[in-house]
Amino acid sequence: MQQFTYTGNSSRVVFGAGSLQYLLREIDLLGARRALVLCTPGQRAGAQRIADMIGSRCAGIFDGAVMHVPLEVVRQARHVAQELGADCAIAIGGGSTIGLGKAIALESALPILAIPTTYAGSEMTPIYGITEAGLKKTGRDSRVLPKAVIYDPELSLGLPASISATSGINAMAHAAEALYASDSNPVTHFFAEEGIRLLARALPAIMQNPRDAGARSDALQGAWLCGTVLGSVGMGLHHKLCHTLGGSYGLPHAETHTIVLPHVLQYNAQAAPGAMQRIAAALGVDNAAQGMFDLARSLGVPVALKDIGMLESELADCSEIATQNAYANPRPVEKAAVLALLQSAYHGARPAG
Repeated sequence: MQQFTYTGNSSRVVFGAGSLQYLLREIDLLGARRALVLCTPGQRAGAQRIADMIGSRCAGIFDGAVMHVPLEVVRQARHVAQELGADCAIAIGGGSTIGLGKAIALESALPILAIPTTYAGSEMTPIYGITEAGLKKTGRDSRVLPKAVIYDPELSLGLPASISATSGINAMAHAAEALYASDSNPVTHFFAEEGIRLLARALPAIMQNPRDAGARSDALQGAWLCGTVLGSVGMGLHHKLCHTLGGSYGLPHAETHTIVLPHVLQYNAQAAPGAMQRIAAALGVDNAAQGMFDLARSLGVPVALKDIGMLESELADCSEIATQNAYANPRPVEKAAVLALLQSAYHGARPAG
């Protein structure tokens, strides 16, 4: 029998269509009175809906959340929260907004209530990332874990299909890395496999009909499971590369995860054959790396770094940054091999069998 240690992260989860109706109850359970609503500029309407629902309990709206959580935005949001007398924050949106909420919580006592509208999974982890001077620094701290999460599939019905696809594969990346993490265990294996399976089934259905309520529910449940496992184990090469590509080169977060994941799976295939078998089985294919690439291509999303703004001349420097302070990984992280990985991802080559 395998010996293992599993540490669960404590968040209250409210899941189901229409569960946004319980928002005031969840604020009360936090012991809070005045909530600052966080969002990106493009999600102002959704934030206003939240503000209208809670009425006088809303301290205000901060709509400055952006990708990769720049330090200056964090400082600005913390100042606004203090000025408005907020005693909790509601983060509605995807990874950018929830990441901002977590960064605010890192150096304050402000509890976070997350309302995900994408499949990023950040809401279920104690992992934070803040970009300063072109470098994205990540860490783990129990203070940043949202105290409550409301998963309402109805809020994702209007999410564009292409964003749904890349966001979903971003979530699958969390589960894939969890399956070969050095501290993985049977609990995280079960969550990871089920998360990948649910998303692999849901994403093609969403591409055919973005308002498929059943597929939206499956995708959100899959994202929850994938985020949960990421919060319970260590990250590997995939996340290090994506943090570098996003923080240092400004590439879009979900698209970067989507493009890089098949190539990292190929990189680690020989060193983690059991994990690859689990991923392939969850995808319903024979080869994990090829299956993940084929899924992305079938969804019509970018599969090459050159198509999302990366320059080929930047790959060598990127491999240098990504191999410094490398995360634990089943295969040794070597600069030349990582550069070859990035070159394959740059051109969008299908992983070899």
